Amino acid sequence: MRQLIPGLLFAALWASASVATKFGVQSVHPLILANVRFFIAGSGMLLFAYGIQRAENAWPRGKEWGQLTIFALLNTTIYLGAFVLALKQVSAGIGSLSTATNPLFIALLSAVWLRRMPRWNETGGLLLGLLGVGVATYPLLQNSYATVEGLLILLGGMVAVSAATVYYASIEWRLPSLVINGWQVLLGGFLLIPFTLLMAYIDPAPFRVSTFDLRSWASVFWLILPVSVAALQLWFYLVRQDAIRASLWLFLCPIFGFAYSYLLMGEPITVYTVLGTGLVIGGLWLGRKK
Repeated sequence: MRQLIPGLLFAALWASASVATKFGVQSVHPLILANVRFFIAGSGMLLFAYGIQRAENAWPRGKEWGQLTIFALLNTTIYLGAFVLALKQVSAGIGSLSTATNPLFIALLSAVWLRRMPRWNETGGLLLGLLGVGVATYPLLQNSYATVEGLLILLGGMVAVSAATVYYASIEWRLPSLVINGWQVLLGGFLLIPFTLLMAYIDPAPFRVSTFDLRSWASVFWLILPVSVAALQLWFYLVRQDAIRASLWLFLCPIFGFAYSYLLMGEPITVYTVLGTGLVIGGLWLGRKK
């Protein structure tokens, strides 16, 4: 029970990020949406931690700034930056399905971190999971619900967040999880600014038509409170209990994600969707097999 309710809530909230992002990028450029989200969420969490909770001895010191920066770069700047960019070109359902591949990447990166050869089931599970994403994506590529470029951006984000999870679990953090979360989101926002400015310089047109309307602000609100605050706090709790078992809750993300995308975005659920999701879940089971 210590993991059941937090795990279910985490999966339901985390899977909703794809649909919320998909709504938001219809009004504003993905990186603008990400920057606004990061600065509001990060500042809010830190104000709550230091101003209301009055966390004592909870300011980062020395090497902790470097650890937070590395974690922020992987977990927020690269992963979430890539995620919002990809969702401009990929369906919300595929965005949720991709998160389920994280445990497979985590297993492989953990093997590299520990300097051991990946087990056959870890490699096989990853390949099966990627095949599942490919099968689920195939009809969406034909019907303009996804692009190859979007899928590659999404893949890069998955590798980054998996590396962030391995990195987070390898450090004995002194700071409370809310403080860690607040700083990594805020620092991630600052690190994303150069990429945003570069993209605005290369192609300014999408930035000029960005409009913060009710839809975009609703997207930001949902991505901040239920996702950046609640879901990540639940994730940190699960990882601290058991990093391997925590990753298993990502099994449920595709199921929640496709349900949300079907009900809220009108995206199709086909036999390819079901087969692809089954392959991903099979890959997760194989990858976690002892």
